[in-house]
Amino acid sequence: MRVVLSVAVVLGFTSQIFGQTGRSDSAEPRRLLLSNVRIVDVESAEVSQATRVLIEGRRIASIGANITPPANTKQIDLQGQFLLPGLVDLHSHLLLHPYNEATWNDQVLKEALELRVIRGTIHARDTLQSGFTTIRDLGTEGAAFADVALRDAINKKMIPGPRILAVTRALVTSGGYGPSGFDPRFKLPKGAQPADGVADVRRVTREQIAAGADWIKVYADYRRRAGDRSTPTFSQAELEAIVDEAKSAGIKVAAHATTNEGIRRAVMAGVVTIEHGYDATVQTLELMANRKVVLCPTLAASESMAMYSGWKPGQPDHQRIKTARRLVKNALTSGVTIACGSDVGVFAHGTSYRELELMHDYGIPTDEVLRSATITATTVLGMQNELGLVKPKFIADLVVLEKNPLSELATLRKPKMVIQSGNIVLDARGQ
Repeated sequence: MRVVLSVAVVLGFTSQIFGQTGRSDSAEPRRLLLSNVRIVDVESAEVSQATRVLIEGRRIASIGANITPPANTKQIDLQGQFLLPGLVDLHSHLLLHPYNEATWNDQVLKEALELRVIRGTIHARDTLQSGFTTIRDLGTEGAAFADVALRDAINKKMIPGPRILAVTRALVTSGGYGPSGFDPRFKLPKGAQPADGVADVRRVTREQIAAGADWIKVYADYRRRAGDRSTPTFSQAELEAIVDEAKSAGIKVAAHATTNEGIRRAVMAGVVTIEHGYDATVQTLELMANRKVVLCPTLAASESMAMYSGWKPGQPDHQRIKTARRLVKNALTSGVTIACGSDVGVFAHGTSYRELELMHDYGIPTDEVLRSATITATTVLGMQNELGLVKPKFIADLVVLEKNPLSELATLRKPKMVIQSGNIVLDARGQ
């Protein structure tokens, strides 16, 4: 009897945390009516008049000023505030924390896996409460398959966090990743999984997929030695084998690529996104546009690394900032699709909005900035028919904002309410 009561208490407590009722799937779904709210249409860049949004279970049931809610519907008057789709960050690292707190080498070599996972649960909560309801987590950086565990714990409602698309361990060539700078006699743990040759990269790709990867990430270039400039790593044949093997399993590939040749090889191999892309020439960006390869420019990470080296906002642009500005300008001119991918983890979780602010500062119109973190990002993920819009039948991932983000992007910094799959996960209206 004591055991039964304990289980009942735990289940009841968990239900309170996540807003669950404990009813079976066949029971009537929970309902939530948001009234007096103005919807930001990220497709048309227009804002509706005050209206009502009815949520049933995890999806938006209907939208309209004259909705009469069924009995037992929770109703919230949002007093003319603004409703945006849940945001998406396509380049996150939940298992990392800012490099001014601990270097990447120290995190990989000195921090216990258990500690890193505990940090990851906190990072997941902070991400969700900042309005980013979906992320693509691009590598555990030495934390094995912990991203899959975090994803599954969130899906099972054990912990709060964003919807996660995991890549497990990124693929690198031997000697092409860190930790680096140590006596070569010693074999150190790696922040990713080395593979060499066509047969080996196929094997390693299969291993990531079997371990639960939703995407594959490959480092198309990197430093060979500490202090060196990045150079291309995988051959064209190796990259093509990785993409082909992933495609056989219905999985897409993202490529870390900063050198022009590394970017070009990855694009020709068939990757879906280029991460960073800093040194892409106009010709290579045009190739990306023609092949519909999306750029995640990780501007906030560049800014953070500049600040870690001593640069301060307001000073003449650091070289990293100059490079990022040039990339955005050339990408816009070349017609490349730009999506929100911040590389958060290099900087603090819960502040991915900085990527959107920098996109705007570097010349991207506000409406395109908002699309980059909504319908553009969900299209990359193949989830554009369920996420990225405030629309009937779509999953109710929503962010309530005090001001119109089309005219005041800074309002993204302080969401008034965050809803994920129909559950209120943050209510800060009283603050």
